[in-house]
Amino acid sequence: MKHLKPTLMYTALALAATIFLAGCRQESTHASSNPAPSAGLSSRPLSYADVVDHVAPAVVTVRSSRRVSAPQQFPFLFGRFFGLPNQGGGENQVERALGSGVIVRSDGHILTNQHVISGAQDIKVDLGHKTYSAKLVGADAPSDLAVLKIDASNLPVLSLGNSDQVKVGDICLAVGNPLGIGETVTSGIISAKGRRTGLSNGAFEDFLQTDAPINQGNSGGALVNTTGELIGINSQIVSTTGGNIGLGFAIPSNMAKTVMDQLIGKGKVSRGHLGVSVQPLTSDLAASLGVKEEQGVVVNSVDPNGPAAKAGLQAGDVITAFNGKTVEDGNSFRNEIASAAPGSEITLTIARNGKQQDAHVKLEELNESNANSQGQSGGGSNGGRLGLSVEPLTPDLASQLGLRPGTQGLVVEAIDPGGPAADAGIKPGDVIEQINRQPVKSAADVGPALARSGSRPALLLINRQGQALFATISPRR
Repeated sequence: MKHLKPTLMYTALALAATIFLAGCRQESTHASSNPAPSAGLSSRPLSYADVVDHVAPAVVTVRSSRRVSAPQQFPFLFGRFFGLPNQGGGENQVERALGSGVIVRSDGHILTNQHVISGAQDIKVDLGHKTYSAKLVGADAPSDLAVLKIDASNLPVLSLGNSDQVKVGDICLAVGNPLGIGETVTSGIISAKGRRTGLSNGAFEDFLQTDAPINQGNSGGALVNTTGELIGINSQIVSTTGGNIGLGFAIPSNMAKTVMDQLIGKGKVSRGHLGVSVQPLTSDLAASLGVKEEQGVVVNSVDPNGPAAKAGLQAGDVITAFNGKTVEDGNSFRNEIASAAPGSEITLTIARNGKQQDAHVKLEELNESNANSQGQSGGGSNGGRLGLSVEPLTPDLASQLGLRPGTQGLVVEAIDPGGPAADAGIKPGDVIEQINRQPVKSAADVGPALARSGSRPALLLINRQGQALFATISPRR
């Protein structure tokens, strides 16, 4: 237009305006001639407004603060999401955290995340236009949950739904106070169930994954279904940017209820302790252990003083069912054990040497001293066949590797990057305790032990920094 003379420019603009107005009149005339909505269709647009009206009053903002002696950095690339900028400096620096919470009892009990109030010296709850001082009833780091109490009554509450009935694809709403901008509602679906991120202290994780947009400040807020029931407490995000990318994680309501009831009732959470470490059952492991179906988890170590040992469980057993319920994976199995009351008797179905049997175990209480024996593990002569070199484990080497006194086996000195051991994930510093269920203490023990597997992959019991795990390896011929 800049090359047109002024008169031509005005003429062109007037013509364009005329065409635009004519188009508007045509659209208006066309719209007015549209018939009413078809019979049977609502004239009201699809909306979750009624759900939000019910849910929003029961979701609060939680603010906590504590004094710290030095700045702390919170990388938001992969982890929990909360926080406000630190204020002050030096020894008197104040660290502030922002999160959300859900009123679960009308007498002022509020459920939130433990990491929102961790180490807090002062906790405030914003409810509507009023701010309350909150008391910490109890906190549970392993589940990342905490219960607060404010001095109020007749408060609106959210009823807890049954998270076991939630299905992938269900619509859900996330309610909280992201970045402190005020109560916000976002929508999405349940993307997955039974997720682990490995970020929670204690790793008692069974997250509902959702793509409902959640950000810093949403921690402790509500994840609800379209009937307004609480199905999860928003807890973590996975992000490459620090903001929402559609990977959010909520603690399922059934787990939250169990923890909440114990925190309110006795101020702490008691969990069952079995005393085993397990790993996934792969096809190679199944073949080496003589298991026909790839179902269950493999016991790779047993606490000699724990309940499992007293019931006769052994390393190499495959646990296929817990109280008649199929064991799907190690994480869900660990959560099932933890949710059982200490002192209760459970029945485990195990496969050993191709035969199935039941083991009856009386659980003990999980505590700091035995927590490491209830979890999950990751996945010389004849060294040429395995692609590694070994040396006997001496007491001095065991001490250097941080292993228990009396540990015996072969220390892996070096690995051929293109060999079978490297393919199996074996690393220098690993201690091979058994090959095909046969203890190995010298390089001379390796050959006969390997021969026992015949044409099948060899089964190795590895001690890695005190943690036992099984590995399968196909030796070079």
